[in-house]
Amino acid sequence: MSDTAASPWTQQMLLAELTALGMPHAVLEHPAVYTVDAARAHWDALPGVAVKNLLLKDAGGRLWLVVAPAGAPVDLKALPKRIGSKRLSFAGAADLTATLAVEAGSVTPLAVVNDHDRRVSVVLDAALVGEVRIKLHPLVNTATIALAGADAVRFLIHHGHPPLVVALGG
Repeated sequence: MSDTAASPWTQQMLLAELTALGMPHAVLEHPAVYTVDAARAHWDALPGVAVKNLLLKDAGGRLWLVVAPAGAPVDLKALPKRIGSKRLSFAGAADLTATLAVEAGSVTPLAVVNDHDRRVSVVLDAALVGEVRIKLHPLVNTATIALAGADAVRFLIHHGHPPLVVALGG
């Protein structure tokens, strides 16, 4: 699929892209969820490791999308040293919309398809790379997909966002 700055990708476009790239995935539709806690009620029906996604902005204005297992703590004070950034804080809704073109609650590393200017650097917890399935939103918070961790990495690379793989837990 080609990048078009004029219109953001849809869930249907994303799922078609995964299929075209030979990346098997399972899809689970569910009511809108805005937090990890709210999503837990639906995740059990889908195999894989649930993730949380944090869009962060460093003191220099650089954006970082940190993807970690849902239950793992992310130490925002220690993280800058691990990823080579300045002090981090949560990015605002305007940054989310301008770069990934998704709404709060729908943040996902798959949204890099909308980051045409390559403003977001993806940080992926090393524990997720080898997982048989990780659970991600497909650009909306009314569905979750299960995708191989290696396929998620391949997808990010394919769309010009090779992830920084870091052991966030240790």
